[in-house]
Amino acid sequence: MDGRDGGNMGHQQIPPPAHGRRLPDFLQSVNLKYVKLGYHYLITHLLTLLLIPLMAMILVEASRTNPEDVRQIWVHLQYNLVSVLVCSVVLVFGSTVYIMTRPRPVYLVDYACYRAPDDLAAPYTKFMEHSRLSGKFDEAALEFQRKILERSGLGEETYAPAAMHLIPPRPSMTAAREEAEQVMFGALDALFKSTSVKPKDIGILVVNCSLFNPTPSLSAMIVNKYKLRGNILSYNLGGMGCSAGVISIDLARDMLQVHRGTYAVVVSTENITQNWYFGNKKSMLIPNCLFRVGGAAVLLSNKSSDRSRSKYKLVHVVRTHRGADDKAFRCVYQEQDINGVAGVSLSKDLMAIAGGALKTNITTLGPLVLPISEQLLFFASLIAKKVFNNSKIKPYIPDFKLAFDHFCIHAGGRAVIDELEKNLQLLPLHVEPSRMTLHRFGNTSSSSIWYELAYIEAKGRMRKGHRVWQIAFGSGFKCNSAVWQALRNVKPSPRSPWEDCIHRYPVQLPIYG
Repeated sequence: MDGRDGGNMGHQQIPPPAHGRRLPDFLQSVNLKYVKLGYHYLITHLLTLLLIPLMAMILVEASRTNPEDVRQIWVHLQYNLVSVLVCSVVLVFGSTVYIMTRPRPVYLVDYACYRAPDDLAAPYTKFMEHSRLSGKFDEAALEFQRKILERSGLGEETYAPAAMHLIPPRPSMTAAREEAEQVMFGALDALFKSTSVKPKDIGILVVNCSLFNPTPSLSAMIVNKYKLRGNILSYNLGGMGCSAGVISIDLARDMLQVHRGTYAVVVSTENITQNWYFGNKKSMLIPNCLFRVGGAAVLLSNKSSDRSRSKYKLVHVVRTHRGADDKAFRCVYQEQDINGVAGVSLSKDLMAIAGGALKTNITTLGPLVLPISEQLLFFASLIAKKVFNNSKIKPYIPDFKLAFDHFCIHAGGRAVIDELEKNLQLLPLHVEPSRMTLHRFGNTSSSSIWYELAYIEAKGRMRKGHRVWQIAFGSGFKCNSAVWQALRNVKPSPRSPWEDCIHRYPVQLPIYG
């Protein structure tokens, strides 16, 4: 099942997953409080929206004023000094408050995704052979991994860390640090080269890696490597799962609202070396089959001078956390099996919990991004359901294709992409970046949404004004969204991860029942 030649893969029918593992039908109940939350976010910016037409009307009227009108106004003001002073104070005070409180635009100047060397490729046969030779897995565990790989949607060119290519594997703190350095420094080197930004110019650094948090931290490793300035604001986020990339963007955005005229760098990665599971519990074997080496570095700016060279502007970030629910909290859980072997366990309820978190997230996001026509239809269905008290009346699910031109769905696995395509009524073209990223690079955790965005750019599909929706899921359980708007026709950056292989994509994947 090798996708490298871009040819057709064999079609095979595989029984569908159990019902409990699928996302819930979004045509069921919608919690109105999350709709209200979305409108709350919208109303907070209403003053800005109202001031724009007011200023436009003032400018139009001013353009119609002739010199005689100006002279009459001046004569009148000469005899109303108090009025002039009061108006001036109000005008200056109002302008100052507006300038100081308005959200500063945050621009994405550029980003870079790490691509491992070809000698770290982990095709199916090599993966299974090394698993067998490691002597850590029984026959049932090996067979389970083989079946997961067949259904996973991963291709033959994904990358595993160097320690996992050894027989037997030799994970260690040193090897884990080497993997982290290769990924983070590789992405940052490419980013600094493509943007010509000097490391000393970086004022804010946010690094997220869920499972590997050494001392000194990963952010400190970057500060040391690039000799970043002593007053840099650095943050290291751990244990937040695959959606931590959006959380990092949100944190960087908030910091850029406070600190003027600076750059923020966000580094998103995951470390595989010390988190490979060497046991036989099936729920803990799945991450071995899906997670692969990868990472991304993103440069953000709040400088107005950077708008002309930036790729995107950040429009919205919406975060949803379901950790108050015990099932959601434990559905992705790092623990030890009965033999004391550590790993990450995935609950059989994961898909249903992810669906609930997604429904909450998009219900909040909808009022911020959907056209008024879709919102009216949605509210009409909610009112009809409430007035007639009829459970058979299903809420209207808005068409998010009217709000977004591109979708970057976290490449967590084939099943997640399948169910989002179905429930959000997306077209195959919309989920193509996610499927192809999963095929080419595997699940690279929080950085997968950047490989997907790079795919869209490499295909030449990103045009000025296009909106892209990045959506990711993470342990806790969380569902987070980021919305970006293209500031120009975006071309792929130098050293794009798709640079020498985009012509082979999309590949045809097996059809699963």
